[in-house]
Amino acid sequence: MPRIIIKSLLAVVLLSAAALAQAQSMAEGIAQYREMIADGNPSELYEAAGEELWKKPAGPKNATLEKCDLGLGAGVVKGASAQLPKYFADTKKVQDLESRLITCMSSLQGISSQEIIDAPFRQGLKKEMEAIVAYVVTQSKGLKVAVSTKHPQEKIAYALGKKAFYYQGGPMDFSCASCHGSTGKRIRLQDLPNISTQAGAAEAWGSWPAYRVSSGEFWTMGARLNDCYRQQRFPFPIYGSDLLTAISMYMAVNANGGTIQTPGLKR
Repeated sequence: MPRIIIKSLLAVVLLSAAALAQAQSMAEGIAQYREMIADGNPSELYEAAGEELWKKPAGPKNATLEKCDLGLGAGVVKGASAQLPKYFADTKKVQDLESRLITCMSSLQGISSQEIIDAPFRQGLKKEMEAIVAYVVTQSKGLKVAVSTKHPQEKIAYALGKKAFYYQGGPMDFSCASCHGSTGKRIRLQDLPNISTQAGAAEAWGSWPAYRVSSGEFWTMGARLNDCYRQQRFPFPIYGSDLLTAISMYMAVNANGGTIQTPGLKR
């Protein structure tokens, strides 16, 4: 074999080894960073505020949310988010946690659902929603994801969510699957979970909603998906819409059997 070819092959091997070592070093650094910030999740502050809001009379009807049915009966919070999204007979539709809370705040407290939908993230009624979400999801921490597809509408929601996940378009010609449809992808030094697999979906669904250290705020799944669409350069989806519920349904069903770690803690 000519010497120049041998040298070229050696250079490729050395570069590959260096790239692998760098990747491993980055992965170790990220793991160490996560370990350092793991203690004292600020989501606990949101959880406490959310519990207070859950029990506090509010809205034109001056009522609490303690009779809100999240799928396990009126006022039952323990384990509720572990089985959401699901079909609700009273609204005749599949709802995720946030869209269901909109229903409860509207029906029980008389708060305008449109006012909740239109509020900016992390402001006003949305900020209250985020705290309530933190309270509810914490009551399922450590449980297994157990989302049903028995009802015909649940099957439809899952199929729609899968279609939306793979829908590719916009000025960047992106889809959710562009980042989360295959294994081994990375962005901003972070590994991206493959949501089409059970393990990847369990990792993603099981760790959101979460407190984001970089923004100093608690993000619900609705906020997370909204930001994903922003990064894809798509129009922002309507908060609490069937689209967001369907994508959540696709992730949650794929994650079935995984352990819920919410509220998570992100960079």
